[in-house]
Amino acid sequence: MFLRMVARPLMAKVKETTGIVGLEVVPNAREVLINLCPRGRQLGDDREARLGCGQVEELIVEAQDELKLIAKMIEWDPWGLPDDYECEVIENDAPVPKHIPLHRPGPLPEEFYKTLEAVTSDTLQDAISLSKNEPAITTGDSQPKE
Repeated sequence: MFLRMVARPLMAKVKETTGIVGLEVVPNAREVLINLCPRGRQLGDDREARLGCGQVEELIVEAQDELKLIAKMIEWDPWGLPDDYECEVIENDAPVPKHIPLHRPGPLPEEFYKTLEAVTSDTLQDAISLSKNEPAITTGDSQPKE
């Protein structure tokens, strides 16, 4: 009876299986997860429930896969373009069927053109004051209230 009372709580803390085929139990899962992603340190012992992403062993496998993917993405450089890359623009003048709505933007307001003109003529401060309809502030000092 005494053995049951003492051993049962201790045995409840030891995880024997993940219940997922091919996924072994990691006895030091917390240390492994912290080494893979340092933010794991901020999570408590109930990290599985707090993350809502399955078991810790699944998180370890996912983190390892992500780290492999990061290395491959750096190697592949999928977002980079060569300097001599030219994009071909294809214009299609075919008529649009009547059942497909045309999404054409409306006319731009006049202040847009004024702002654009001020920006292109290198008077950015004028552009800001035009858009706010306020006088431009030339200093960073605060103005006293009256």
